[in-house]
Amino acid sequence: MIGAIVIFFKFKEQNITKFITASLAFSLSIMIGISITDLLPESTYILLSNYGLTKGIIFTLVLFVIGAILIKYINNLITKAEANKNDLYKLGILNMLALILHNFPEGVATFMSSYKDINLGIKLAIAIAFHNIPEGISIAVPIYYATKSKKNALIKTFLSGIAEPIGAVLAYIFLSKYITDNLISLILVLVAGIMITLAIEGILPKAQKYNQKKYLYLGLIIGTILIIFNYFMFQ
Repeated sequence: MIGAIVIFFKFKEQNITKFITASLAFSLSIMIGISITDLLPESTYILLSNYGLTKGIIFTLVLFVIGAILIKYINNLITKAEANKNDLYKLGILNMLALILHNFPEGVATFMSSYKDINLGIKLAIAIAFHNIPEGISIAVPIYYATKSKKNALIKTFLSGIAEPIGAVLAYIFLSKYITDNLISLILVLVAGIMITLAIEGILPKAQKYNQKKYLYLGLIIGTILIIFNYFMFQ
């Protein structure tokens, strides 16, 4: 929800497309960065360790492809269901759904890590909280500028964010005996496929559409710097 605060900033009319372009570029660099520095390496390592080289690679590739196919399917459903809405709004909804899928297992992982080792859980919680801020931006900005409704943008951002504590609560009530590192890793590989595909095929074309290359590069650079900072700070 902290990320959603940016929708309260006032911009001149001629600067709105620049801000949207930079925000979208920032969001796609965050999504790809989280996937390639966090989700995929850690999950793949666990799968390779527990299933062996061949099965681990197969599981990783299959789940990644399923994630890519799933987000394409969801995109088609949203396009049909929201035919009267503009592309920016649809992108915001896609971001929300992708990040709900991302945040839910993160909530489970944070709970399970804290359950085993509170110091590890605190470290993981801080790292996740840090990268959740730009995720809030990626949902709130496109929805707000598509609908001009702060309430709508805040609600959608809240739905994504609340998925994390819900994941933790469900893990505590139902799943603490059954959740394994393997299951969480499989889910996170699936999520990585969703996020990378959404970033490249969904967010990037929308950011390019505004023809603001300078701000496109600016958003990409800032997002990349943030991911690098996050990576080295919380390793």
